[in-house]
Amino acid sequence: MALNYIVWDVNPFVFQLPDFLGGRPIAWYGVLWAMVFLVGYYIMKRIYKKENLGDEQLDKLLMYMLIFTIVGARLGHCLFYEPEYYFSDPIKFLYVWEGGLASHGGAIGILIGLYIYAKKIDKPYLWILDRIVIPVAIGGAFIRTGNLMNSEIYGEPTTLPWGFKFVRDYPVGMPIEDIPACHPTQIYEALFCIAVFIYLLYAYYKQDMANKRPGFMLGIFLIVVFGSRILIEFIKNHQVAFEDNMVLDMGQWLSIPFLIAGIWLCCRKKSMRQ
Repeated sequence: MALNYIVWDVNPFVFQLPDFLGGRPIAWYGVLWAMVFLVGYYIMKRIYKKENLGDEQLDKLLMYMLIFTIVGARLGHCLFYEPEYYFSDPIKFLYVWEGGLASHGGAIGILIGLYIYAKKIDKPYLWILDRIVIPVAIGGAFIRTGNLMNSEIYGEPTTLPWGFKFVRDYPVGMPIEDIPACHPTQIYEALFCIAVFIYLLYAYYKQDMANKRPGFMLGIFLIVVFGSRILIEFIKNHQVAFEDNMVLDMGQWLSIPFLIAGIWLCCRKKSMRQ
């Protein structure tokens, strides 16, 4: 008889380094974060070639993205979700390997870093934003896949046949029947990211939307990614205890400004300046 759930008990580590290299295990989450930048670099290299821009500007973009994404995502988690814990022991801000990266903080970090970058290369802010959202979209899918490999940030119990039983979150030897099947919200969010990535590729290469309607591609990205985030949060377990008494959780409140900005960008007049 077919099961109406999926047992998820995946090892979060890809492999372990040999002793002479420190012996530290390498997590899927870290590998997938590295993939974000490798794939993003490849995509932007194709875009920069199409735009007749040199590798020097692309390398500078990678540096800005790397620094501001990680710093923003880390500070976002520390300040939005667990400020008391991290301010009680500030050195913990630096312990990225322990986990704790917030997508909203990463988004804010990217926006700040790209504003500085756009000034450096003398391009309009929307010029770079409309193009960078293409790799950022697929990067979001990689990150959510990393969350899945870590058995973290999943949803509430469900009776749907694709519910996941996240075995590693329960005591060893616990009967599988006693473990609730939950919404794999990491997969839901990853699918939205993949969908908007496909559309943005089409809009850029086939419709020349980045030049015809500056800001439109960014707007679509914000609407799909953060709009879906607001909806999915309704079936996602709260990350921290203080969210239990909130009508909307922290992720939803932080998504609203991005969603509003996306709607404004898509609805504004075409003739408005970049």
